[in-house]
Amino acid sequence: MLKRFVALLTALCLLLAALPAFSEEEEAAVSEEELEELKKLDEDEDEDAPTSAAGPVYQEKNREDFTTDSPAIYTCRILEQSSLFAERDTTSKRLVYNKTSVTADVLYVGSTWAILRYKDTIGYVKRQRIYNVTPLDPVNTPPYGVQKSCYIATTAKECPVRKSMSESDESWVVLNPGTMLSIWQLQDGWAIVPYWRTYGYINLNDLTDFIPVSPTDTPLDSDTPIAAYTSYYSTSTAGTNPNRIVNISVACQRLTRVMQPGESLDFNANVGPYRPGNGYKQAPVLINGVAKPGYGGGTCQVSSTLYNALLQLPGIEILQRRPHGPGGAKYLPHGVDAAVGSENLNLRFRNGYDFPIRVEGHTSDDGALLMVVYRVDE
Repeated sequence: MLKRFVALLTALCLLLAALPAFSEEEEAAVSEEELEELKKLDEDEDEDAPTSAAGPVYQEKNREDFTTDSPAIYTCRILEQSSLFAERDTTSKRLVYNKTSVTADVLYVGSTWAILRYKDTIGYVKRQRIYNVTPLDPVNTPPYGVQKSCYIATTAKECPVRKSMSESDESWVVLNPGTMLSIWQLQDGWAIVPYWRTYGYINLNDLTDFIPVSPTDTPLDSDTPIAAYTSYYSTSTAGTNPNRIVNISVACQRLTRVMQPGESLDFNANVGPYRPGNGYKQAPVLINGVAKPGYGGGTCQVSSTLYNALLQLPGIEILQRRPHGPGGAKYLPHGVDAAVGSENLNLRFRNGYDFPIRVEGHTSDDGALLMVVYRVDE
């Protein structure tokens, strides 16, 4: 038995030693026979696999939509020991595998997966496997991760955020009447919103008071915001989650303000300190991706949602920002969260415009957190 084990271990080591890796000089295809062993090397788990839906869902672009001549929008680095897959599934065929970090072209960015091109190979990779994502045309290309909203609206009645564009489908969350939220896109009578690392769908008949978000820094009128973003949070009554909901509301109130040209905001200093005297309660806080109890738990979602709105504005200068560890905060797409709570974890930014801006935080304690930025004309 021992001899068989040693022989098996030796064979596995030989396989791993011979495993092809693509580098900056050469590309390596992965055969079907190597698939099972490669599964053991890949650090990603397919925990973000899409759930079944009763109706149609938003269709992201596929790798078949691109060719080797397709223009890239960003370049990036891929983490070592990563794979490009044939499908949005870590159990699908691996097209290439890299032992070391390499540079690739980014052709498309989805909610969970990006479509990359390495030399003549186009495939899918989880967003958490790429870093140093840089626009090829910084003037005309928004920063990585930007999702510009087209409208803000208010729920006219009890409003399910469904898992597909079907009234018979389940809902991610049900919002109360009077909740403000932003809309990313419209399709076939439905509002599409980013929901965690996928999408949610709201029937337009459930919404009212539609206000367009200006596509530029010039408002369409006095009520038009120049940026908006909504994230969603759990409304569970279990454990300390109700405290987290309170902290989100307190942080929104303390954040809302007008910022003059050149004025900076220090989230920890201005929205904090996170202590009972300021209304904060104990709730889970994320430290390197691990949840621990602490006063102000939940304020990171406020800072992260604000960061997604600020990314839409080229006149805003981000002075300090760090994510929640390698995996990020899963209530947002990977790469666009902003942790707060310590000297090293803080969101600081400066109003670089020559006009004042008004930053507003809105939540109705029902699962939706909206950040809106307006231009203030004096």
